[in-house]
Amino acid sequence: MKPAAAGHVLLCCLCLAFAYLCCAHRLWRSGDQEWQKLIMVHHWPATVCKEVENDCRNPPDYWTIHGLWPDKAEECNRSWHFHLEEIKDLLQDMKIYWPDVIHSSANRSSFWKHEWQKHGTCAAQLDALNSQKKYFGKGLDLYKGLALNSMLQKLGIIPSGNYYQIADIKDALAGLYGVIPKIQCLLPKQGEEVQTIGQIELCFTKDLQLRNCTEPGKPGKPVAVGQGAQPAGAAMNLQVCEDGPVFYPPPQETNR
Repeated sequence: MKPAAAGHVLLCCLCLAFAYLCCAHRLWRSGDQEWQKLIMVHHWPATVCKEVENDCRNPPDYWTIHGLWPDKAEECNRSWHFHLEEIKDLLQDMKIYWPDVIHSSANRSSFWKHEWQKHGTCAAQLDALNSQKKYFGKGLDLYKGLALNSMLQKLGIIPSGNYYQIADIKDALAGLYGVIPKIQCLLPKQGEEVQTIGQIELCFTKDLQLRNCTEPGKPGKPVAVGQGAQPAGAAMNLQVCEDGPVFYPPPQETNR
C-alpha cells in the first residue's frame, strides 16, 4: 500500500472513531445528567390503587419502593437496555419490596425496566450504582436500612380512619432520621375532606449519606403516581402536602 493510501485509510479510521465517540456522548447525555442527590421514593400502595385506574388487586399493606431517583436527571443513556437476567438474584426481594403495585400481570418487569431506563442510567454515574444489579441491589439495601414501615409504627403513625397532621409526621421522621423528608399527597377530590398521603421521600448525597430532601422556601415539584406504563391521562399528580390534616388510608382489598 502506498504511503498516501495508508494515510487516507488512517484518517478515515480516525474520523469514524471520532464520530462514534460523539454519538456515544450524545446517548449518555440524552437526559440532563447533572444531579446532586438521590431520592429514595416510598409510596403507599393503598393510595396508588385508589387513585389510578388499573388492574391492581389487594395491594401490599406496607410502604414499597417507587424508585431510587437522581434529581434533575432522566434517561441518561438510552442505549443501555434493561435485562432481567442481570437482577435474577434479587427477584425475590424485588417482588416483595419493589413490586409493580398497579399491574397484576405475571410479568411485572416492565416497571423495573422503566425505572432503570429513566433513573438507573443516570444513577450509574456512581461506581456503587454502575450496573443494574448494583442499582437495584443498593435500592433494596437503602429501603431496608431506612425501615420506614417499622419507624412509622414505632411513632404510632399507622393507617387509620382518623386524620394526622402533616407537621407531626414530618417532624417525627426528621427527628428519627436527622434530615428533612419530603411528603407528598393527593389533593382532596370532590366530596373528600382532606388530602391523602401518597409518597414519602428520603434523600441521599452522592456518597450515599442521608441529607435534607427540601430546603426552606423551596416548593416541591408535582410528580406522577403512574409508573410509566399507564395510558395517557391515567396517572394522578402528587404534590408536596399542605400543612394541615392528612388521611393515611388503611389497605383495602380491591378486585377490579
